[in-house]
Amino acid sequence: MEQVSVGYGGSTVVSDMSFRVRRGEIIALIGENGSGKSTLLKSITKEIPLLGGSIRIDGRDISRLSAHDIARIMAIVMTGAVRTDYFTCYDTVASGRYPYTGRLGKLREEDRQKIDEAMRLTGTVELADRYITDISDGQRQLVMLARAIAQEPMLLILDEPTNFLDIRHKMLFANTVKELALSKNVTVLMSIHELELVRDMADRVIALKDGKIDSDGPVRDILTDEYVKQLFRLV
Repeated sequence: MEQVSVGYGGSTVVSDMSFRVRRGEIIALIGENGSGKSTLLKSITKEIPLLGGSIRIDGRDISRLSAHDIARIMAIVMTGAVRTDYFTCYDTVASGRYPYTGRLGKLREEDRQKIDEAMRLTGTVELADRYITDISDGQRQLVMLARAIAQEPMLLILDEPTNFLDIRHKMLFANTVKELALSKNVTVLMSIHELELVRDMADRVIALKDGKIDSDGPVRDILTDEYVKQLFRLV
């Protein structure tokens, strides 16, 4: 990201933001509500247009990439309802292969292997035949993560992925993301509030305050008691 500014209706929410990330790195975006975390992620996924600056992935400007190209580069897991009525969990994970299956969406043996691998990695194999509307929130987030893994992204975007999850599912989610980054060299950029999970998962923290980068560095250097109190205005 180079001097990126993003906003809504001409009003700037994130301004003059620049940083780089490496393959296989897990980066946590932290900050108060309204600090610009979700807005920043939406600019990367092209959900909202840039007001200034540029974003490049692997040397390619995302403004010049098609939706199909983007789907081969990044996968997204958001918090909230998922419109997959009457889909089984297997069908939901299989939808992550659409950038590779062509117009007819016919699954090849290679695609089925990727789907099975993603469900094994997330511990969701036993849910394969259940409708996604009939499972718990925690199980659903793991299924959505499996779909993202099946997509074989270079970059995984997570926006508050552990909201509403119980402790067990939070740890399952965190362990799966760490394994994905380690074994598949996937870069993870996530917005998250649970600082204990950040300490457990992330390699690096980017702290946002009032739409700007307030600090950027290794977890151990950023998440000190003193700095956390300052960032979240607890003093």
